[in-house]
Amino acid sequence: MIPDPPLTPLDPANQALLDLVHPADWTNPIPAGRYNLVVVGGGAAGLVCAAGAVGLGARVALVERHLLGGDCLNSGCMPSKALIRAARLAAEARRAAEMGLARRAGDDRPDFAAAMARVRGLRAQIAVHDSAQRLRDLGVDVFLGQGRFVDRQALEVDGQRLEFAKAVIATGSRPAGLPFPGLEEAGYLTNQTFFNLTSLPARLAVLGAGPLACELAQAMARLGGRVLLVGRSGQVMTREDPDAAAVVARALVADGVDLRLSTNVTQVEVRGGEKVIQLEHDGQVETVAVDQILVGAGRLPNLEGLGLEAAGVEFDRKTGVRVDDFLRTSNPDIHAAGDVCLEAKFTHMADMSARIVLRNALFAGRARLSQVVIPWCTYTDPEVAHCGLTPAEADRRGIAHQTIRVDLGAVDRALLEGRSEGFLKILVRAGTDAILGATLAAPHAGESIGQLTLAIQSGIGLKTLANLVQPYPTTAEAIRKAADAFNRQRLSPGVAKWLGRWLAWRR
Repeated sequence: MIPDPPLTPLDPANQALLDLVHPADWTNPIPAGRYNLVVVGGGAAGLVCAAGAVGLGARVALVERHLLGGDCLNSGCMPSKALIRAARLAAEARRAAEMGLARRAGDDRPDFAAAMARVRGLRAQIAVHDSAQRLRDLGVDVFLGQGRFVDRQALEVDGQRLEFAKAVIATGSRPAGLPFPGLEEAGYLTNQTFFNLTSLPARLAVLGAGPLACELAQAMARLGGRVLLVGRSGQVMTREDPDAAAVVARALVADGVDLRLSTNVTQVEVRGGEKVIQLEHDGQVETVAVDQILVGAGRLPNLEGLGLEAAGVEFDRKTGVRVDDFLRTSNPDIHAAGDVCLEAKFTHMADMSARIVLRNALFAGRARLSQVVIPWCTYTDPEVAHCGLTPAEADRRGIAHQTIRVDLGAVDRALLEGRSEGFLKILVRAGTDAILGATLAAPHAGESIGQLTLAIQSGIGLKTLANLVQPYPTTAEAIRKAADAFNRQRLSPGVAKWLGRWLAWRR
């Protein structure tokens, strides 16, 4: 079994966190007969399943081997967004002169140790909601330890047998690592260990150019580090619209990130206390010395030690537990939720999948994963948010479409804030106003993408959005501008000529 990394430093904030999400003096309860639902994994999906089921009157047990709250609380969404906020504030302070604000020389250097101490404090504060004691107070039987299925209707933890009518596997995922020669020997950080840092690495290499890699590379550069970001593709964030990825790439470079795309890492070694990375680009080879390496590429499902074979649950070690559209596994009494079974590894998808499981497992529901419109957001500055189909996906499905684009330079709020690089693209089905997908590259894009997600989910067309009053001035005004542009495109020359005559007659 792959060991979980330790939580360091053991300062008051981290000790408070541990006391909440894995208390050292915790005593597992005596199993309370046959459970309606046993939840394996106490991350985002598992917590929603456990708290939701017990709130509906079910007898529930939750099993967690490491830290309640999972990746999101301990090494993902919560700490990363807290650090990104500090980094954004540091960047804004440097731009104060652009806004006509005077700066005092020598007092604007970020204090990385203080920023990370704030991260740890906030994490411990938020952990109250995911704590073992809160779950017990709700009525959940919380078992801390490794859970292992022993047959199709039972698992064991800490020497005790838990029998269930239904179970859900919600064990999440972990960083996959990269197979570069010498990387393991040199040592590296992942998101699971990154937030253990207490001092700023003077030189940081980030291997991988996905969302997490871009977020942390930009944050560390803004906090004063020299950051090298290496991506094998010719684009950062390859899942995103190429134009949106280009906006992020330019922002990274503007913040001082040394961005190397279409570049391979061929070897890593330690020389005189430095980590030396050999890079190959277009046939040219060079070496770069750094102090720390952060691997920010790929995730693997947490399957080890679960005894899935005994439970009759089919799985793949790379893609996770196999589920159908109702999130049932090959054992109809066992469902799965979150990263362990989903391609879209987002906290909000873990939450939604858990809600689907509750309906289907406890009440013989027929809720389908395919009916969910999945939004996501990368929290670089500017952010990139997306929902629905991309043009490439629409092409693959043979769906005729058109794209409506509004540049942020046409949005007053963006101009007022000096943040006019970015855009909104809305994809509509050809000949209709049905929204297929949308991409927004803008500051706080994640706060606006929900409107378009709701429109797709509810079948609200772009013509209707033209009549939605947006507060002024906000970035969301771009949505109304896109709807207005769509309506103007629909105005044929013949109709325009007829309207002109009508209005001339009315004068």
